[in-house]
Amino acid sequence: MNARAVSVVLHDVAPETWPVYRRFVHAVEALGTVPLTLLVVPDFHHRGALDRFPAFRAALERRIGRGDELVLHGFFHSDEAPLGLDPVDYCRRRIYTREGEFYPLDERQALARLEVGLELFHRYRWPVAGFVAPAWLMGHGTRSALTRLPLRYTSDPGGLIRLPEWRRVEAPSLVWSARSAWRRRASLLWNRHRLRRGRVQPLLRLGLHPVDMAHEGAVRFWLETLAALLAERTPVTKWQWLQRCG
Repeated sequence: MNARAVSVVLHDVAPETWPVYRRFVHAVEALGTVPLTLLVVPDFHHRGALDRFPAFRAALERRIGRGDELVLHGFFHSDEAPLGLDPVDYCRRRIYTREGEFYPLDERQALARLEVGLELFHRYRWPVAGFVAPAWLMGHGTRSALTRLPLRYTSDPGGLIRLPEWRRVEAPSLVWSARSAWRRRASLLWNRHRLRRGRVQPLLRLGLHPVDMAHEGAVRFWLETLAALLAERTPVTKWQWLQRCG
């Protein structure tokens, strides 16, 4: 294996978003054997409960058979807790995103939701080592809850974090904001800059979202970037990388 690696991470994987990713996944397969890290939401926005979608579960099981990793990605992927008066919280939970499900939860609430999500994975016999909070937002309650579970890692935009000791492994993530034209232009420039700076990093993560798939410029950037990185890096899942680097 090369000393450096790249991980392709698909966020918000759920019954309604998986078809959106299909064309991109086929394009990645055309580049060679590239294991994907799939961030799976157990009940996306309360309309994607996994027990109601056997075809989706079968698709994930086929991906596991190909070497992909499944990661628990929140539970509902929507922040429905009441807002307080803290202006910083308001900015994070209403301006930055409305998806930060695990940011306002206390330890008891976070632990209960995490346990239900893990129980689903275990019921379907899906291996799981990681948890990623929606929008990478975790409050103190979630951080405390994660230390009480058998999960091996979580992550944020800057890196992977080993659990339960919260030891950081630097691994920057490229990500697009694709919801408006000016955001897409800014994302292109920012990701090119981040890619140049990240060339020396042992692991680079490409973090894709379903909305990216609606914009040809974003899809083209991801595929061209991945093809270039594969010439000099080994493709791995996040958990493969953490196992490899000890």
